[in-house]
Amino acid sequence: MEDGTTVDWGFDPERIAALLAPLRRCAATVQEKSVQEMSEQESSEAARRTQDELFARVLWSVVVEPGDSVAGLLVQALGPVEAAQLLLSQPAPEALVQALGSEVEHALELDDAQHALGRWAPRLRSGDVVRALESAAHCGAHLLVPGDPEWPLAVEDLGAHRPHLLWVRGTVALLARPSVAIVGARAATGYGEHVAMEFAAGLAGRDVAVVSGGAYGIDGMAHRAALASGGATIAVLAGGIDRLYPSGHEALLTRIAQQGALVSEVPCGTSPTKWRFLQRNRLIAALARATVIVEAGYRSGALNTARHADTLSREVGVIPGPITSAASAGCHRLLRSGGAQCVTSVPEVMELAFGGDAVLDLGDTETPGTTREPAAHTRVLDALRPRRAQSVVELSRAVGEEESRVRAALGALELDGRAALTPAGGWVRARS
Repeated sequence: MEDGTTVDWGFDPERIAALLAPLRRCAATVQEKSVQEMSEQESSEAARRTQDELFARVLWSVVVEPGDSVAGLLVQALGPVEAAQLLLSQPAPEALVQALGSEVEHALELDDAQHALGRWAPRLRSGDVVRALESAAHCGAHLLVPGDPEWPLAVEDLGAHRPHLLWVRGTVALLARPSVAIVGARAATGYGEHVAMEFAAGLAGRDVAVVSGGAYGIDGMAHRAALASGGATIAVLAGGIDRLYPSGHEALLTRIAQQGALVSEVPCGTSPTKWRFLQRNRLIAALARATVIVEAGYRSGALNTARHADTLSREVGVIPGPITSAASAGCHRLLRSGGAQCVTSVPEVMELAFGGDAVLDLGDTETPGTTREPAAHTRVLDALRPRRAQSVVELSRAVGEEESRVRAALGALELDGRAALTPAGGWVRARS
């Protein structure tokens, strides 16, 4: 709290600190550097505020289902701690509407507030929060929250539906890497599995992280090919990251946790459900710069991921299949609707997602005899999107660079034909 008061969560603060400590190794170095620049009193207050916010976000993660917009608006308006305190006070629906004020004018009716409180109240059990934290520590999970250096800024595009936090097993830094999602049918054909393997391996060889859902069929093949190629892969799960689902992929998901990253927005111990699979798809679409549908039946869940990607102004690529194959009927349906582009090779996917077929420069090494593009140019180019215009302020926040340097980078990229200024004053990635 800003006024320095201690939040009463009904737990001993030392116990809360002990529960959270094993889950914050990824942020320890940043916190230590920050504390060194503060006085003892300031560092103590900052640590308490950080602990309160972490615990509040864990509480929200346990209480609400993924994508709950009322909870998202409440946290957005009040902050996670104050919003959680309001929830714990067992407010009347009128108090919830009043707390949001003009943030959601004409959007939250009294009935909506009443339904939201009805959804949340049964889950307000302190034991569930403790079990989630203990299970996360037991499986070696990391707790990633907005403001962390590794937090994927791309998920902010989900607005009120953004996750309160992310539970991660594996290499946390992968979530900030440029990535492409490869998804498709569980009942994949040999053709679909072969294409998924070729595309995932090709993207991995170009330093692109492959994002998928860990399911049977296309998802599993994409993960395996990325790992076999020595590349990075991220599996977004519909249940807790301590429950490896499907069980037939336990060995694969364990390997991803060791060499890539398992991600979920629901706490450890949570079972996957049909609704959570659908909500998981929006997170896959948000994390990736483009989504590629390899095979999909006419009613495939992969089409749900494509719709989320289109809503978020992400590019959608579709791989065509035989017109006689029911496994490609959904792909052809997407192509007919005009909401996706046909892609038939890895270079076409790279062009779709990043504007060109190239190996992304993610390291600090330089080949003798070559001139490397300034890092600011590379980061700004990576942050630009083909369809969604962004202001200099947004780009500055996304790449962590001063606005003056972002403007300079945009000018250079515009001269190269790689960035374009829209009539409204926003910047987009220019199509090749």
